[in-house]
Amino acid sequence: MGKQREESRLYTRRSILRGSAMLLVGGIAGRISSAYGAPTPATVAAPPLPWKWVKLDPLEAGRRAYRAYLKEGG
Repeated sequence: MGKQREESRLYTRRSILRGSAMLLVGGIAGRISSAYGAPTPATVAAPPLPWKWVKLDPLEAGRRAYRAYLKEGG
C-alpha cells in the first residue's frame, strides 16, 4: 500500500501543469534567442523580369551538373 501511494504522488495535476508551463516557457525563450541570435541572410538581387531566353547546350549542362555533384559530394 505504501509503495502505491508514493507512485501516485509523483504525477499530481500541479506537477504536470508546472512541467508543461516550464516546457512552454523554455520553448518560447529558445525561439526568441534563436531569432535574435541568427545572422541575417545575405540577399542577392535577381535581374529584373522578363529574363532573356538563353538556349542551353544539354551536354555542357550535364557536364557541369556532374562536376558540381562530385565537387559538392551529392
